Formats: sequence, C-alpha cells, structure tokens
Amino acid sequence: MRRIGVKPNAITFVGVLNACSHVGLINDGYKYFNMMINEYGIKPAIEHYGCLVDILCRAGCLEEAKDIIEEMPMRPNKVIWMTLLSGARNHRNTKIGEYAAQYLIELAPETTGGYVVLSNMYAVAGEWEKVSKVREMMKKRGLRKDPGCSSIEHKGVVHNFIVGDKSHPQTKEIYSKLAEMREKLKLAGHVPDTSQVLLYIEEEEEKEAELENHSERLAIAFGLNNTEAGCPIRIMKNLRVCSDCHSVTKLLSKIYSREIIVRDNSRFHHFKDGLCSCKDFW
Repeated sequence: MRRIGVKPNAITFVGVLNACSHVGLINDGYKYFNMMINEYGIKPAIEHYGCLVDILCRAGCLEEAKDIIEEMPMRPNKVIWMTLLSGARNHRNTKIGEYAAQYLIELAPETTGGYVVLSNMYAVAGEWEKVSKVREMMKKRGLRKDPGCSSIEHKGVVHNFIVGDKSHPQTKEIYSKLAEMREKLKLAGHVPDTSQVLLYIEEEEEKEAELENHSERLAIAFGLNNTEAGCPIRIMKNLRVCSDCHSVTKLLSKIYSREIIVRDNSRFHHFKDGLCSCKDFW
C-alpha cells in the first residue's frame, strides 16, 4: 500500500498487527504500532492495543503485556484480559493468570471461558483445590461449561459429534478408526497430555481414554473414513481446541498426509505435514 501510494488507515493496522501476532514478530509489531502513531497520526484504539498484547502474550512476554495493559489510555475490555489469561495459561504463569482472571471476572462475570481457562491453568499446575474452588464459583453463579461439539460436512450433510458420542450411524467404523489412530500415534511417539483432565478421573489410562474421545477426534475419524485420500478435512468446533488434541492433530496430518483445518472458538488452525499455522501451543 505504501509503495503504490495508498494511505493505510486504522483498520489496515489492525490487520498488520494481527498478522505479526500470528507469526511471532514482536519487533515488527512495535514498529507498525509506532508507525501508525508517528507517521500516520492514527490514535490507537483498543483493538490495536489488543493486538499488541496478543503479540507479547504469544511470545511469552507476559510482564511486558501486563505493563501495556496497565498503561493503556482506555479501560481494558474482556478480550484483552482473556488474552492475558490465555497467555498465562499457555506459558504456565499462574501469578499473571490469577491477576488477569481477577479483572476479567470483575468486568464480565458471565464469561464462562475465563473460569475454564483459569481452571485448566490450575490443573496443569496440579493445584486441584483451586480447580475445585473455580468450579464451585461457576456453580454458585449458575454457569456451566458447554460440552465440546465438533461438526464436519460431507456430501451436503453436517455431522455433529460431542465428547464420547456413540449416537452416529457409523459409530462402529468411527471407533475402529480411533483405535487405528491411537496405535499410529503411539508409534509416532505421542505421549498424551493428561494434565488438564478432570480431577475425579484418577487412573492414567482412563484419562487417556477421555482425551481420545474428544469431539474433534471423532470428527477427524469420520473424515478419514468418508473422504478420499489426500482430501482436506474441515472441522468446526464450538470450544477452544485443547493442547493434547492440538498435538494429536498435528501428528495425524503427517501420519495420514492430510490437511486438517479446524475452526475453534478462537481461530483457524491449519494442520499440514505435522505443523500448525497458529502459535497457540508450543
């Protein structure tokens, strides 16, 4: 745009900053943020600050992101607090996660995702007493986590799956494919991340089985069974993909030589050759 003389506007910089976030370009993010102000006289809106916070959170610069939030000229919204909370969960910084969750819950106590991310962060840290307290808080406020649901379209028909679903007409074939996937994943060296599986499931084998039945894995199994080799598999999920399913889907894209595109409630994930386009998980 600069080369051909088209003047970028505030929306242009939201797109550029968002792109910097997804590929981890911290220095470029700051460069374009400052360019917007100093060269084009554009006053940063909350969306621009949100992008800058996202850039820093994805890179693990949580203290820096916290400083940006505290210095913003406007009141942070729930998206910004959720970004900091998610970054703290991803980089296992409980202190900053609690800080973000406190402000998020004060600002938007009805935001179920905040409680879920906080609970997952505590679970990863092994702080199960705090996990129970978060769930009790949700219960008292009449909130509950929606069950995970993944959808895949095939020949004009949308097929929906929830965790552990056995209602589909192809259930036998789907679970047979899941068993095959499990064996191939083991051979590829995958070790299930059971750190966030529910407290009341004590046995490690039961925790692994719980993960294997997540809705997106059922949808992937259906896709592998019903689409031609080499065809992309496209899935929609109502919740955020968990870290273990993210790792598994990366491996499956390589094992079966498939592109797998998952649109969760956060963003698109494009899995190909054992890699993913996002920087959500490391």
